[in-house]
Formats: sequence, structure tokens, C-alpha cells
Amino acid sequence: MLVLGISAFYHDSAAALVRDGEIVAAAQQERFSRKKHDSEFPAEAIAYCLDEAGVTLDQVDHVGFYDKPLLTFDRLLETYLAFAPRGLPSFVAAIPVWVKQKILQKSLVVKGLNALERGAVGEDKVLFGFHHHSHAASAFYPSPFDEAAVLVMDGVGEWATTSTGLGRGREVTLLNEIRFPHSLGMLYSAFTYYLGFAVNDGEYKVMGLAPYGEPKYAPTILDTLIDVKHDGSYRLDMTYFNYCTGLTMTNGRFDALFGGPPRKPSQPLTQRDMDLARSVQAVTEEVILRMCRSLHADTGQRNLCLAGGVALNCVANGRVLREGPFENVWIQPAAGDAGGAVGVALAIAHQMNGLDRAPRNRDAMQGAYLGPAFGDDRIRADLDRRGARYEVVAGDMLFERIAEELAAEKVVGWFQGRMEFGPRALGNRSILGDPRSERMQRLLNLKIKYREGFRPFAPAVLREDVSRYFEMDSDSPYMLLVAPVSEDRRQEVSDADAARQGLDKLHVVRSDIPAITHVDYSARIQTVHEDTNPRFHRLLQAFRTRTGCGVLVNTSFNVRDEPIVCTPDDAYRCFMATEMDVLVLGNTVLRKEEQ
Repeated sequence: MLVLGISAFYHDSAAALVRDGEIVAAAQQERFSRKKHDSEFPAEAIAYCLDEAGVTLDQVDHVGFYDKPLLTFDRLLETYLAFAPRGLPSFVAAIPVWVKQKILQKSLVVKGLNALERGAVGEDKVLFGFHHHSHAASAFYPSPFDEAAVLVMDGVGEWATTSTGLGRGREVTLLNEIRFPHSLGMLYSAFTYYLGFAVNDGEYKVMGLAPYGEPKYAPTILDTLIDVKHDGSYRLDMTYFNYCTGLTMTNGRFDALFGGPPRKPSQPLTQRDMDLARSVQAVTEEVILRMCRSLHADTGQRNLCLAGGVALNCVANGRVLREGPFENVWIQPAAGDAGGAVGVALAIAHQMNGLDRAPRNRDAMQGAYLGPAFGDDRIRADLDRRGARYEVVAGDMLFERIAEELAAEKVVGWFQGRMEFGPRALGNRSILGDPRSERMQRLLNLKIKYREGFRPFAPAVLREDVSRYFEMDSDSPYMLLVAPVSEDRRQEVSDADAARQGLDKLHVVRSDIPAITHVDYSARIQTVHEDTNPRFHRLLQAFRTRTGCGVLVNTSFNVRDEPIVCTPDDAYRCFMATEMDVLVLGNTVLRKEEQ
């Protein structure tokens, strides 16, 4: 049985193809269109999935769309009526788009599919899932658990903003929900907006900024903005927010509460901004921990699965893992809307068609390596067309040579195998560096990524070595868990350095792996496993043999405001546009000074 899953028309459009319950391919449209967070119909992503599986639309049994547009339309109408006459300009702007396009989504989907010229499909094959059920399915079905509690948290999907559920065998059942406009995701995005970052993109920046501040405003948030119960259920005071009726997240009352208007992106960050980031992060963690404790008590489950955009908050995830009460936690690597394409396809395969889940010891996301791969002929053809100079280095010599370059503080673009699905580069579309280098974090931010200097970088570590470097000894293959750097790796900080405030904390060396040690001694960890990524594992082994260190800095192969690279040509252009030193495409090696 073949099921094609689609998420589209809001943000992070994607496609996934499932055959007999196993994920064959999945990719985000942005990687092909080169438009970050592309929300358009994912034509190229769908075409890739069909081609990867070697099938046409005629052979597809079902097409699943990840939410129900009519219910979302119902929410919009009820929200506008509830807040009338406020929001009339927004209402007038939105309704024509809905009437012309989004209400007729089934015909739009069929039209888009048939325009691919890869067979044909009729409207009878198109099915619609509930947004949060698609998220829940994306978390449970690929997980390694026979049964688990499920927690979904995002901005909003149709009406639901937070859902709890239970996965058992082939069934995923949602039990309870919190409804719009009360939303933990919207609360975090409101602060993202207020701090001068882009909503649905800058939340990572808020999380990275938080350790520079103190949670001074957390009591104000809890006393005024959000009423949180013991079980984690909550309600927002909507008189401080504008997202129901306007084109901004917050309003004048919010500004007055926190002492000024939203920060403009061009303005420097202040200690107050950092304290606000820390405060909303602390509140978010507290709400999530309360929900997890309540869900554990209600279900009695040992295992927890997470999805939805809030599940990309890896700091909160790390606390859930460390502080329990669940013994095991698994997070969908494409936890945002892109992952809904996988979820709806798996839900149709298992729940509608009664397909049993295959027994497994590990998760079914295959390391998230579900995108396109490119062979040597394609790589060299792209490079030759560009007039690039390169050499081919085969076998173990490649890994030894690149380990040597990394040990010499060279920055390496590493392009291998199938592209990752989800927002993280996990060793196939990565930029790598030496974590022992005191200058590497600054170099990568300012000369390679062209992004804010305060943002931390993640370590990729051999799974067998993780407990040597971090206070954690569990799998974290998708870079979705934060843990402290081990005490014996930390270095003593002088009184003067310890007294630094704000961004002055940035350049203090805190450990023997300073490039991946954040200012609070934390790190967002990726454990690298030989069975899911043997080439990246071999490179880490070669680096450990040369240096004694089984860790590399791993950041996504892109620059600010661009998607992660997909093709060899994307990689070459990014390489030439930055101050990267070395590019490795498969076995093909390029050095910047030779170009």
C-alpha cells in the first residue's frame, strides 16, 4: 500500500511517501524552491518522493492532507465574530483568500498533483486528517515504543493548540486538548515578536538568547499573561495579545507591562531583552513539565512521544528527559508542520487500513535521512559546469585527510548521502569545525553563517562517547535534547569573567570543548550512530584518532535566511559565498584557495 502525505499552504510545506507502513522518502519544499519556510504546494518535494519510490500517482492508494481546512476556516470566522468589530481590516484581507483557495483545497491538491505529469489521481483518493492527530501520528508511529503517551504543542492547528493522547499498537487516540486562542506556542511567539525576531523563524534565537539573562519577568508572565494550573492546563489573558484580530502578536497593554514597545530588528540587544527571553523560556519549561507530570499520572505510561513546533524547544526537552517522570522520551525530528506529512500518511496506513506496526528496536525515521542523494556523476557534472577544481579521495584516506583539516581549525562543508528531513542538519548537509577551538564559535557565526554572534552551535558526538563529554548517556540522534557539559570538561572561570553580564559572557572559555559550550554550560547534542550514518561516524572516529576528541561542531549547511542546501550545486554556491575552507561532496574534495 502506498500513501502520499502532504502538508502545505501555511508554512514549511512538505511531502512524504509511505509504503506498507515504512517511510520511503520525505522532504520539505523549501529545499527545492530555495525559499525558506516555503508554504506553497510542495510540487518538487512530491515529485522527488514519487521518483525515489519509483512509482506514479496511479499507483498511490491514498493522498493524505495533514489538516482540515474547513475547521480552520470555522476558527477564523468564530474568532473574528468574537472580537468584532476589532480586526475588521484583517478579516477583509483574509476572507477572499480563503473563499478563492483554501476552502477548495481538495481540488487544489488534485490539480497540483496532476500537473506533475507523473500519472493522475482523483478527488476520491484525497483524505484529510486533523492537524494535531497528524502531529501525534508523526511522533508515535515512527517511535521505538509499542505504546506511549503523546504530547502535541504548537501555535494552533484548526482549534487545538495543545493535545494529549495515547499511542498503542496501530491506534493513536487524542484524549484532551487546549483550544485557541490559548496557546503556549503563541505565547512564545509573542515574545519572539516583541524581542524583534521573526515569528515562526526566530524562536530558536529566543531560546539561544535566554541563558544570557535572568528570569526576572517570569513572575509577571505567570501572574498576568498566563494562568497555569497544577496539571499544566492554562489560559492566556487575551487583552495583552493582538494575534486574534491584528497583524501583530502583542499590543499596547503588553508594551506597558514590559516597559516599552517591541525591539526593532536593527536595535542592539539589551540586558532587558535577554531577561525577557530567559523568563518566557523558564515559564514554557514549567508549563511543559507540569503537563508531562499530569499526562504520566493519567496514562501510567513509561514512554513519551513529542511533536508540534514547541517540541523543537530542545532545552525544555532536556529537562523533560532529566526530570521525568517518563523513563523514555522520543521526539519527531520534523516536529513542526513539515512532519505532519509523515504523520497523516502513517495514520492512514495504520488506522484506516489496519496495517500493523512492524516490531523494531530503533525508531523508523532512519536517522531522518529521507531526502535526495546524488551520485558521483551528478556531483562532478555540477562542479565541471562551474569550472571548479577538485580531487577525488577514496576510502579511509578521505576521512583521515578531512580529520587533519578539521584539526587544523579549517571549516569544512560536508555533503553526503540522503538529505535530512526536518530543520536540523545531522551530518549529511553539515558545516563542521573543531570544538576545541576557542575561535570557532565566533568564526562560524560571523564568517560562515552570517548570523547573530550569541547563537550557540551543537556538538555531534560518537554515541559511544557521549557520557565522556556530557551529563547524559542516552540517544539524541536528532539534536533535540540539551544536556550540561560534564563537570570534568569544564574550566575554572576567573572572578572577572564570572561577573560578566549579557553578551560579554560570550567569549569566556568554559570547557575544553568551548566552541559547543553555551554560556550556561549546556549543549544541544547529536549522538552519531554507525548504523544510521556510517560515513559521519567514520569521520568522527578519524578525528578522535588524530586528536583524542570524539566530538565535532555540527551546524546546518546554509547561510542566514536560506534553506539548508539540497543539491551539489547548492553546496558549491554556499561554499563559494562564505569563508569556508574545504568542501567535501561524497569523495570529492575542494579547497577554497584552489578555486
